[in-house]
Amino acid sequence: MPLQTLPCRAFQRGFALGARLLPWRTPTVLSGAGSLLKLPDVFSREGASRPLVVASRRQCADERFLALRAALEGRGVRPSVFSGVEPDPSVATVEKLAAQYRADGCDSFLVLGGGSPIDAAKVAAARVVRPDKTVAQLGGLLKVRRPLPLFIAVPTTAGTGSEATIAAVVTGEEHRKYAVSDLCLIPRYAVLDPTLTLSLPPAVTAQTGMDALTHAVEAYLSLYYNTRETRALAESAVRDIFRYLPVACRDGQSLTARERMLRASFDAGCAFTRASVGNVHAIAHTLGGLYGIPHGLACAVTLPVVLEDYGAAVHPRLARLGSLIGLTGTERERAVGFLAAIRALNASLGIPDRFDGIRGEDLPRMAAWAAAEANPVYPVPVVYDQARFRRVLERLRA
Repeated sequence: MPLQTLPCRAFQRGFALGARLLPWRTPTVLSGAGSLLKLPDVFSREGASRPLVVASRRQCADERFLALRAALEGRGVRPSVFSGVEPDPSVATVEKLAAQYRADGCDSFLVLGGGSPIDAAKVAAARVVRPDKTVAQLGGLLKVRRPLPLFIAVPTTAGTGSEATIAAVVTGEEHRKYAVSDLCLIPRYAVLDPTLTLSLPPAVTAQTGMDALTHAVEAYLSLYYNTRETRALAESAVRDIFRYLPVACRDGQSLTARERMLRASFDAGCAFTRASVGNVHAIAHTLGGLYGIPHGLACAVTLPVVLEDYGAAVHPRLARLGSLIGLTGTERERAVGFLAAIRALNASLGIPDRFDGIRGEDLPRMAAWAAAEANPVYPVPVVYDQARFRRVLERLRA
């Protein structure tokens, strides 16, 4: 074992032991077509009446949102609406959310959208309960340590899994990503309404779906944090994504495909919440932070490159995933076949295998950021130092 690996493995083993004592939970799920309109009952049951609703202007004008708002107001619930979350949300946006929550006397969060609004609202909620801590100080593992207000997540993409996870990622100065991870960030409720994803264009469907696949695969490869439950969730997600993601991209109106992809994203989110992600995400976050590459696209392109770089260390588990999608042969043949299947899936979805525009002079900084994120927390099959991160980043350049 390389010398730099030892402290990482020691930390991971210690954390795995301590994690058994943590109060892990999953959100209460409302699922199925039209499940959005079950929320008035939730607010009545929870005794909340002044939610900060985070949604895009387009969503606020949608007839389903208007019906929800009317139903909420009929129960005496008065929403305060925030519509200014950008892709890869900034710390400044987080502070605006927290300020509006306080100024309007809110008592809960209701977030409709993809990973960006859900993550921004999570960190804003953390700032609400920890006004003494900056976002930078909340970054890392278990730094919030206080219960959030009622938090309801309604994903409108199938990929980030933010509606199920302990994690939220926002962008600070110099385009650096801050990952805030704490059990209190797991939403209280997740609404999986497939009708909200029917209008997603194929490119967004593809990229967010590959984000979910990356969550599932990296969780499955986790060395120390995995449990029987997380492995089963990851397997279910992998199976469904390979089956239903092409259908959802080809026929966006397929309610079955949309519903299965929402569930796969949720399952993958639950899996990596406990088992963690890995080096693919560490690299993807640097690509998003520095170049604005959409997170799902960054994951999709990076995933097969990192898996190939891991080599034989991951063949046993990749072979099991290969069997799930119908591959046969020896362990090595199924592992290599699974890697080929990821590349084939990317190609069928119009996802490239390299990135234009990655500047050579940025590689040292990107490698340092990725190593700082991954080590010592991520229980990856192969620990990367900065030099190895840089070599992989080189392979991602067109």
